[in-house]
Amino acid sequence: MLASLPQQHDPKVLIGFNTSDDAGVYLLTPDCALVQTVDFFTPIVDDPFLFGAIAAANALSDVYAMGGKPITSLSILAWPASGDLDDLAALLQGGAEKMREADCSILGGHSINDDEPKFGYAVTGLVDPNRIKPNAGAQPGDALVLTKRLGTGIISTALKRGIADKSHIETSIASMCLLNRAAAEAMSQLEVHGATDVTGFGLLGHAREVAAASRVTLVIDHSLVQFLPGAVAYSRQGAIPGGLKNNRDYCSASVELDVTVPEEIANLLYDPQTSGGLLLTMPEKDAAIMERLYPQSYRIGRVTEQEQKAILVK
Repeated sequence: MLASLPQQHDPKVLIGFNTSDDAGVYLLTPDCALVQTVDFFTPIVDDPFLFGAIAAANALSDVYAMGGKPITSLSILAWPASGDLDDLAALLQGGAEKMREADCSILGGHSINDDEPKFGYAVTGLVDPNRIKPNAGAQPGDALVLTKRLGTGIISTALKRGIADKSHIETSIASMCLLNRAAAEAMSQLEVHGATDVTGFGLLGHAREVAAASRVTLVIDHSLVQFLPGAVAYSRQGAIPGGLKNNRDYCSASVELDVTVPEEIANLLYDPQTSGGLLLTMPEKDAAIMERLYPQSYRIGRVTEQEQKAILVK
């Protein structure tokens, strides 16, 4: 569908939708560019305050992934006319507190009547045009670094099925509420060639976008990937979200999975994440420093010259 849209040619558009980047970038001055993104979704948790906080963290993440700093946002709300107003107030409060934590001002927003609640934000940020972190920057020899554990989609599905342990749910929610701000600030001190956040397309889906844009292959060691508590067990029990199946259909042709990779782990590599971490490609020496500056980050593989498959999982 996007291919059918008329092509626009504006030299100030530094990054548009054609490279599947996390956000668009528009040049304002030689030293400053605008970063713009939008994201909203249906409730992923029952608590409206936490839903608002997660929605805000998720929307902000796209700006961080581009190397930018969020400055303003507009809320996007769909809410039933007969819905509970206390729940709505809690939802907006959760989002507002997370935006305040990010030093990002809410300028307003738009709401509509809808039987199914939906919430999120359009976020605007600023970035130095010379320090943008695009999908297309990965270089052979780079290390692959991830800044959060995987498993939010499978744990959310386990919650819906009534099989999730309370402590596992709480840890997953804490991960989704965690801003990528500190991770972005750490990477800004280092040489980072490319970055993306791991969200709806899962680790392998977003890794595929990096590989395709950079014309390289990403080699992932499945034994190095870290998962949220309970995620592997719920994957074995078949708590598979519909988005995971879609992700498999979307990118499995670009992925070579070694026969040693267990099915429950393969599921988690495709698992759609909400407010996931940053996937960074950077020189090995900087990857080691990143792990010290931001201890939650960890290496999961490397970048090689382009091979037949975009992603190799060993």
